Amino acid sequence: MNDPVGGLVLVVEDDPAIAELVGLYLRRDGFGVQVERDGVAGLAAVRRLRPVAVVLDVGLPGLDGIEVCRRLRAERDRTPILFVTARDDEVDRVTGLELGGDDYVTKPFSPRELVARVKAVLRRGPGPAGDEELVLGAVRVLPDRRRVLAGDREVALTATEFDLLTHLARSPGRVFSREQLLSAVWGYAAAAGTRTVDVHVAQLRAKLGPDTPIRTVRGVGYAADAP
Repeated sequence: MNDPVGGLVLVVEDDPAIAELVGLYLRRDGFGVQVERDGVAGLAAVRRLRPVAVVLDVGLPGLDGIEVCRRLRAERDRTPILFVTARDDEVDRVTGLELGGDDYVTKPFSPRELVARVKAVLRRGPGPAGDEELVLGAVRVLPDRRRVLAGDREVALTATEFDLLTHLARSPGRVFSREQLLSAVWGYAAAAGTRTVDVHVAQLRAKLGPDTPIRTVRGVGYAADAP
């Protein structure tokens, strides 16, 4: 049997009806799907199967989605993670993003939208070979190798963090609104999602430390240039 065109997506969801629906739509778009019902099994499946992406419910039995993400990122596992949550509390969503989640959807959601979000995350892959090096002060971005150097140290970024930094670095000094960044990096634009941009910028700044080239333009958005 041939491998699925889109690769294997791990769905970690304890609601059978939702898991079945998400799996159906992913398979229709050419993905292979593995479903796990709890956090412990989901964590083991990521380690065992090396999926291209994980659709991860926050409210899981045994080990919740936040803790699954925390453990994967502590192991330097950068598999893209799309959180699914039924909770209205913004704290859950922000916490997931701060831990290295790439995006989130809130229940109830459109299965088509979820598949589109998964595809958008997966489009953040390696650039063409020989792509130019981007230099912003002490920060160097190597798009073709998906590496970031700050001074003499390498900085480990998630796929989304890397693509956000690269997008800003390709246009030094240009100010992007949050909506523009959502469209360019996440593949969608909605005012309700601009908090996602803020969280990822904060994570980038924390990882780059004093070398960070990202600045806030009050009332507009963000830009990157040599500090």
